[in-house]
Amino acid sequence: MGSEDAKDPFKGVDWKAVGGEMQQNPSAKPALKKRLPKKVREIPEFYFLPRWPLPKAILFCSACIGGGVAAGMLIETWIEKKVKEDGGVIWEFDK
Repeated sequence: MGSEDAKDPFKGVDWKAVGGEMQQNPSAKPALKKRLPKKVREIPEFYFLPRWPLPKAILFCSACIGGGVAAGMLIETWIEKKVKEDGGVIWEFDK
């Protein structure tokens, strides 16, 4: 496996400089190009995530949590009802 590293002729090649000025003149430093936009585009803050006032956010989160608790209670009562209908046995392994 160690012999594969010795056979690789392209090891350590700077692929960003291939075909550029760096290939013809290795002593030249790569020039950094600054691209200035013609017009800076301003994206509104609420474009991605809306910001709600604190009371509205608390109310929404509380409603979601309350809905989850209510759904859990409904599922729990449904499971208890099914267990009572089946005679109190949840799983039977000998069938």
